[in-house]
Amino acid sequence: MMMNSQELNKFIKENVDKIYDEMVKIRRTIHENPELGDEEIETSKLIKKFLTENGIEFFEIINTGVVATIYNDKENMKNKTVATRADIDALPILEENEVDYKSKNIGKMHACGHDAHTTIQLGVAKILADNKDKWHGTVRFFFQPAEETTGGADRMIKNGALKFENDENRKIDAFFALHMAPEIELGKIGIKYGKAHASSARIHLTINGTSAHAALPHKGVDAILIGAKVMEYLQSIVSRRIDPREEAVITIGAFNGGFADNVVCDKVEMRGTARTMSEETRTFIIETLEKDLPKFVESLGGTVNVDIKRGYAPVINNEEMTKRVENNIVDLYDENALELIKQPRMDVEDVSYFLNEIPGCFFRLGTRVEEKGLIYDLHHPKFNIDEESLKIGMGLQLKNILEYLK
Repeated sequence: MMMNSQELNKFIKENVDKIYDEMVKIRRTIHENPELGDEEIETSKLIKKFLTENGIEFFEIINTGVVATIYNDKENMKNKTVATRADIDALPILEENEVDYKSKNIGKMHACGHDAHTTIQLGVAKILADNKDKWHGTVRFFFQPAEETTGGADRMIKNGALKFENDENRKIDAFFALHMAPEIELGKIGIKYGKAHASSARIHLTINGTSAHAALPHKGVDAILIGAKVMEYLQSIVSRRIDPREEAVITIGAFNGGFADNVVCDKVEMRGTARTMSEETRTFIIETLEKDLPKFVESLGGTVNVDIKRGYAPVINNEEMTKRVENNIVDLYDENALELIKQPRMDVEDVSYFLNEIPGCFFRLGTRVEEKGLIYDLHHPKFNIDEESLKIGMGLQLKNILEYLK
């Protein structure tokens, strides 16, 4: 049965209301039992139990990951395929919220909303599975581990998360994912066209000098002094070697060297990160550090070991899919629910790997309610959400999926 927009909106709201209490319980269960990246054993069990109870097929991937699929291709028609993603891991943070569902795993907490992401996705899957007469097509659900640590998205894709066992030619046509947003008030949804999140690279520099007595510095090579010059050098990459219209930042967060007040330091370690909004700029920074920095340090009498590891790719939203989400927000909730985000975020998100493979949109779901004290940012020990946001998230994801599958 094909529904018009008004009928679809009514269907979505009625079905979300039906399962809301059940989903709140699930969210609180997940919140009480947080698990770190690649350790999400009990969370994965909960997901698989829920999927089984609702007749949704799935397969396991990269240990704790789960890929679920609802096939509803009537008469074997080659209809469209849509995918969604929820990250399932928690953070190594001691929770400071005094709530009935406070974390039972001391030193671990769902401080980034992944408990809500998982719950919303489970709710969407349940409603679609229970109402196959209302739509046709295929929907795939990625339950992804380790977003906060080693990155599960890239590993899931490399291990076959996008493949379909009985149909090698099937591809996923559209992708929609969300993130809780404490900077946006409850009831609003933020969308960003194009560049949404930065890419990253972890930097580890080891500068080697020559030790000497502090009274005879000319007999040594001071690694601390070289390190100070390297700090200036790093900032000159951003300020003088990158187009100022490109977004980039290099930060050194750890600078360690020396052991005595009367000895010229012979070794300094520096650790930091680079963030950019394009793969090209990230590559330029990495290549500059690997090729040019050793020459600079040698000119000062020392040597440097450069160890750089690429982090997540930048999150780039597809124009068409973002416009679809914008239209769905306005149609389902009205214009007041829409917040157009002007500036990209410099934090990283490995949802980028799905967006590199599938045209899609990653949007932000408002959770901020000042009068309830829900004002704390992501990764804060007092971060929490208003659970009404679960309704809004489930509703919009259903709208995104079902409108696309029409």
